[in-house]
Amino acid sequence: RNGYKCYKNDGRLQRGVLSSGCPSPAPPPPAPAPSASPHAPPSPRGPASLAASGLRRRRSHSPATDLHGCCCEPDRPIGYGAFGVVWSVTDPRDGKRVALKKMPNVFQNLVSCKRVFRELKMLCFFKHENVLSALDILQPPHIDYFEEIYVVTELMQSDLHKIIVSPQPLSSDHAKVFLYQILRGLKYLHSAGILHRDIKPGNLLVNSNCVLKICDFGLARVEESDEARHMTQEVVTQYYRAPEILMGSRHYSNSIDIWSVGCIFAELLGRRILFQAQSPIQQLDLITDLLGTPSMEAMRTACEGARAHILRGPHKQPSLPVLYTLSSQATHEAVHLLCRMLVFDPSKRISAKDALAHPYLDEGRLRYHTCMCKCCYTTSSGRVYTSDFEPVTNPKFDDGFEKNLSSVRQVKEIIHQFILEQQKGSRVPLCINPQSAAFKSFIRHAAKTRKK
Repeated sequence: RNGYKCYKNDGRLQRGVLSSGCPSPAPPPPAPAPSASPHAPPSPRGPASLAASGLRRRRSHSPATDLHGCCCEPDRPIGYGAFGVVWSVTDPRDGKRVALKKMPNVFQNLVSCKRVFRELKMLCFFKHENVLSALDILQPPHIDYFEEIYVVTELMQSDLHKIIVSPQPLSSDHAKVFLYQILRGLKYLHSAGILHRDIKPGNLLVNSNCVLKICDFGLARVEESDEARHMTQEVVTQYYRAPEILMGSRHYSNSIDIWSVGCIFAELLGRRILFQAQSPIQQLDLITDLLGTPSMEAMRTACEGARAHILRGPHKQPSLPVLYTLSSQATHEAVHLLCRMLVFDPSKRISAKDALAHPYLDEGRLRYHTCMCKCCYTTSSGRVYTSDFEPVTNPKFDDGFEKNLSSVRQVKEIIHQFILEQQKGSRVPLCINPQSAAFKSFIRHAAKTRKK
């Protein structure tokens, strides 16, 4: 319908990509306009269809509808993460397909509790088209039996990793519209004071219309303004890890996410991982092969061992022109933006806001807002554009709730109450039907994932 509906569930491109259906992007009018109103949801299922699907309605002081994976392939998960497994299920309230993420063994220790609570709060805080947010959280059992959390999110058909490794071609238009959405979502996250800390193709979900959403906030945290306070280095998948983390910096900023985006941008252009090393030291060597030996100023936050490793080796000259060989899509504008992202010194790395203003992304912005976004809409007289193409959030995300968390039992009670408060609305709460065959299959697969 919009010219971007081009992906199958396996991430492969269908034929006729960008061939028709999407009108040529026109410059948006200067006059501001209100956002489009959301479409009315489908009518919820009646009791007959609930019974037919094997779902039951709980009789209690807090009525709930049981949820299980009554989808096309209920016995197979759609994704695995470091902290859980994701399944495709059907919401019995309206028949929509959604994603269900199970967070198991939440209350093993205080660190795990805090991490999960932070992620839950973030998922409920986010309100942005290019950032995955929680649609619902399943009703928890009595607190004595409360050990795992189930989060419902929008179902996305694929992710950028599957798309990149698929054998069919990616056009420059795809690269531009994907990169635009990544930076658009990242600008929002950084405006909220949040560092994602694990930006990689597998954490960038893509639906059948090529709309992209940043997901997996298990490693995300609020930025630290005090440079004397140490931050963990156990973040970011190695191939997308910024040089300051590889060199042992104890403090870093949201520029680590920009480095990751630069690596992904190069991967979109070349269809291969830019820095694919076997160890962190080799990863650093590959980076200096491209960028050259960094200055002492660029290594000011590095640990002594990493600095000594760089200085022991031969002096390297930058070889940035090799980026033009990534593919025919590596134009002057593309390489210029890529070089602004892949800067060794994090203080000189381009921000998400400034990257969005780069000329390379002009076409991606117009295509996204012409036929893909929900913030603009079409009338009989033409397209009506929003007044703010790349919105930010105000106020920032507040992590003050973490300061007073001192025990597992305390956090467990707070999370339990938080979920119950999230369900105070007009919709009937959801909960698991533990007797359903699909749920038992869900549990088996989750157990296998933990063993792996």
